[in-house]
Amino acid sequence: MMKFCTLKMTKVDDLCAFSVTICLVRADCIAMFTLLFIEDDEAIRTALQLVLEDEGYEVAVAGDGETGIKMFGQIDPDLVLLDLRLPDISGFEVCRAIRRMSITPVIMVTAQTDTSDLVNGFDAGADDYVTKPVVPKELAARIRAALRRTQSNEPTSANAKSLNKIGDIEIDRTMSIVRKSGIEVALTKTEYRLLVEFADHPGMVLSRDQLLERVWGYEYLGDSRLVDAHVRRLRVKVETQPDEPTMIVTVRGMGYRLLS
Repeated sequence: MMKFCTLKMTKVDDLCAFSVTICLVRADCIAMFTLLFIEDDEAIRTALQLVLEDEGYEVAVAGDGETGIKMFGQIDPDLVLLDLRLPDISGFEVCRAIRRMSITPVIMVTAQTDTSDLVNGFDAGADDYVTKPVVPKELAARIRAALRRTQSNEPTSANAKSLNKIGDIEIDRTMSIVRKSGIEVALTKTEYRLLVEFADHPGMVLSRDQLLERVWGYEYLGDSRLVDAHVRRLRVKVETQPDEPTMIVTVRGMGYRLLS
């Protein structure tokens, strides 16, 4: 059985994001994903747009932060690629604005590898990052992993309970929400999956490599700072004293462990 084509056009002020998808496909096909790439460098923006379109994505682009925020509200993309150094407002501000609207995955694209810069990005709500010069295969792999996390059901062990209680933290897996002392905690999808992974292995030391593979879906692309930054952000949300954690503790030289 075949389906007909779809046409989508979005106009934001003077910047027009135009995408046409001609689909003569079977009824069981997978829908095309739309990406929003916010980057002020036209050469980088154009080059990566072509690479990602070759990967099969619809790609809308914006050259500054304010336009990017407007376009996000208009086109509701499946994922955002966000440069941190923009001409009008910082990528951190853009990320925070997106987070106020949605939990759509955000991947930072940055020339900065300083840990504090990355932590600030994750604190603003980013899910992942790639550094410039961008390696197209690495970027494509990270995008696929991020989209898989948003599309798939949460990974749980065979004997996982639908409701977990860890101190004053309650994980409701049927609703995919977390409460602290009865009040819902706003977690990103990555933070939620990270907490669930710990809950599935109470008392067990999980290495950074294990967490990268199980939560992010990476085998060799990961960076331990990615795990550390997300654990830090998760602690801020679920620990009573994040600087002196009693739930998710560091096991020096090995990884992290959930104390139940």
